[in-house]
Amino acid sequence: MNLILGVGGGIAAYKAAELVRLLQDHGFTVNVVMTASAREFIQPLTFAALTGRKVITDLFDQSSPEGTLSSSVEHIGVAQDNQVMLVAPATAGILAKFAHGLADDFLSTTYLAFTGRVFLAPAMNTNMWNHPATRANLDILRARGHVILDPEAGRLACGMVGPGRLADSRYIADQVALLARPVQDFVGETVLITAGPTLEPIDPVRYISNRSSGKMGYALAEAAQRRGARVILVSGPVQLAPPAGVELVKVTTASEMHTAVMAHLEPATIVIKSAAVADYRVQNEAAQKLKKTGAPVTLTLEPNVDILADVGRRKGNRLLVGFAAETENLLEYARRKLESKHADVIVANLVNSSEMGFDSDRNEVTLVTHSGYIPLGQALKTELAGQILTHLLRLRAER
Repeated sequence: MNLILGVGGGIAAYKAAELVRLLQDHGFTVNVVMTASAREFIQPLTFAALTGRKVITDLFDQSSPEGTLSSSVEHIGVAQDNQVMLVAPATAGILAKFAHGLADDFLSTTYLAFTGRVFLAPAMNTNMWNHPATRANLDILRARGHVILDPEAGRLACGMVGPGRLADSRYIADQVALLARPVQDFVGETVLITAGPTLEPIDPVRYISNRSSGKMGYALAEAAQRRGARVILVSGPVQLAPPAGVELVKVTTASEMHTAVMAHLEPATIVIKSAAVADYRVQNEAAQKLKKTGAPVTLTLEPNVDILADVGRRKGNRLLVGFAAETENLLEYARRKLESKHADVIVANLVNSSEMGFDSDRNEVTLVTHSGYIPLGQALKTELAGQILTHLLRLRAER
């Protein structure tokens, strides 16, 4: 399989040399395209020696006879001759160009002509990574179905500490190899997934909610769709772009989520309840904004419907997966939930760390089943999503 490795400018550009070897080990024929900025950090000759192939650096080939087109149309041929594109490092500038269709060099023009699978491994300063413009560009690219291999957190070349460091080279190569040749083991499955929080109104402007970001549920939806499933994603309010190809149902409250799940339960063969549904709602929602008086305010809460338990009572032959986010006694509480909700699997994780669980791109989970425990360890949520799905198929085969 032929692969374009786009190398952007930045200190992480030198890591692309290691990536070439790792990608070759996975059987890819690697064709390197470098931006002008990348050449300030590493020489094209390095990649030419590693790949044994021409390294493309300019939209117009200065070595061509005067008056000929050469590389001015070469990007079309390169786009047609390769099945996969990986950009590593992908700078903030490259993400912006790709998101908005700007084409002013060989890499960006090739991207517009390319119709295969695209992987982007960003690397940049922490503030640039967190900037709203970058986050918006990432949402656009994810919505197109591109795979974003999120950067790691750590000390950066600029001296800052935080997210922005290029992901591990072996992880990048392994993910590209896995996802570029996706196993279609979920063909014929309809996977119903819930994600994100619910918002329970107090008055027209206030509500009760939780810190769920929806990242785990969205990662599961993307992974299942990529592996051939029909995916129905029932999502509470989140700041995420829906994965390409999934059927998105937007809800706000727990009651709305319950209604949506029940409306889409019939075709589902697997139900994954990853949403952090509010356990309680305000008994008497105020019709108008409550005014601040300085006096204590008492809210009377009443239980919301237990969606997982309700699905458990009606699950039939479906595989039912719940989530347990706890701050203590994780496995004990997860085991109780497994039994009381009639679930087949509980994905258990602690949420008392700022580096794991809610809001984070990483998690550490254990699958709790009727036959025991399966620790999956600590990893990115996108990686854990694939592992969880693989174990679900194994567990169902054992039933």
